[in-house]
Amino acid sequence: MAATRLIPMRKNKGKSIGVCLHNHTSYIQNPDKTEQGELVSSYQCSPLTIDEEFLLTKRLYEQTTGRSQKSDVIADQVRQSFKPGEVTPEEANRIGYEFAERFLKGKHAFIVATHTDRAHIHNHIIYNSTALDGTRKFKNFWLSTFAVQRLSDLICLEHQLSVIEKKPYRERQKRIVYPPKESNRDRLCGIIDTILAKQPKDFEVFLQKLEQQGYEVKRGKHTAVKGARQKRFIRFRTLGTGYGEDEIKAVLEGKAKHQPHQKQPLKEQSFQLLVDIPQKMAAGKSAGYKKWATKFNLKEMSKTLLFLQEQKIGSAEELRERAAAATERYHAMGDSIKAAEARLTEIAVLKTHIINYAKTRSVYDAYRKSGYSKKYLEAHREEITLHKAAKTAFDESNLKTLPKVKELDAEFAELLTQKKAAYPDYRKARNEMQELVRAQKNVERFFAEEKPAQENEQAR
Repeated sequence: MAATRLIPMRKNKGKSIGVCLHNHTSYIQNPDKTEQGELVSSYQCSPLTIDEEFLLTKRLYEQTTGRSQKSDVIADQVRQSFKPGEVTPEEANRIGYEFAERFLKGKHAFIVATHTDRAHIHNHIIYNSTALDGTRKFKNFWLSTFAVQRLSDLICLEHQLSVIEKKPYRERQKRIVYPPKESNRDRLCGIIDTILAKQPKDFEVFLQKLEQQGYEVKRGKHTAVKGARQKRFIRFRTLGTGYGEDEIKAVLEGKAKHQPHQKQPLKEQSFQLLVDIPQKMAAGKSAGYKKWATKFNLKEMSKTLLFLQEQKIGSAEELRERAAAATERYHAMGDSIKAAEARLTEIAVLKTHIINYAKTRSVYDAYRKSGYSKKYLEAHREEITLHKAAKTAFDESNLKTLPKVKELDAEFAELLTQKKAAYPDYRKARNEMQELVRAQKNVERFFAEEKPAQENEQAR
């Protein structure tokens, strides 16, 4: 069985055709993926100089026809993936070569590279969009993808391999739940799990394994890593329990056992907002969209009614009251958390001023005894500026007696604990408010749409 895909390869913006061809052909000939180049075969070109030969053929086309290339398609690629365990790498390469010969009829140069780095063996077949004689170009005709699949299936049957059976539309499996997006942290945790399973010798070897996976490692007091497309470094200690630097070292030394982090699936919304059909139709939506939206609204309204039954809400007035109360509770908890954050910031700033004031007091006293000498000011400008800033902050806060740093530290720790403890209830209140407000909007929209329909019935 082989799944196929036909991909036109286009010229990248800001790069020449030669550079683009070199990048594409070099990637598929990666020695680590092709058994050190043993699984690479070609027709009318050498794998070592394939990009230059493709480019020469394109120049021959311009000289022969007098026409320049209008489109940005410089080559085409067919990906041919086989069922795991059904073919050997050598047989897969022969099948790919035979497919390219029969599909192109010997008119285009091509290269076949078989990759074994995945669970499924697959071919990358790249052929020049320009014919060998330089007189014409490959035409990506209508339904060419189906022609590629049919020829691939025919060759698979000739080699006594299975083919993908096409199911009727009604029997096809439809995707109703899409996989959640994986964050950079979740991806890093998964890679760490894989590396620790191989039991590296020590922490340095562990970091080298991460670098081999494409991560940039920043060593120091707190080791951090950054992926290829990430903007910021991620410290190990921020990944959660079991992924701190000390915990990883303990696992590598055999003092602890690593427990992979189990990601909690995101809770799906019990129901969604109804579609405003009149507004969408006024914006130019089709009759087909109206039919879909009507069915969607009926389903979501049924889910909304089930939610109201679970919450034991029996009237629109009660729903409004519950929604208003949930909104008020959510905002009150948010204001409490914001007040705690503001006080934490205030304590941090005040603590800094107190420490600066104490450190620079002797310098400022000497400055005052010198009669506010300009020469002394220039020599100790930084300390004097810090002292004046601290004194100004105390005056603005109307502090007659400065609090002790230990008392501020104790208050800071207590507020931080309260803030962290309040977050679970805050999230719960937010979710409850969102569900009630969404249900309220759905009920209001449903009755707003029903009212014109009832008036039309009475008019008849």
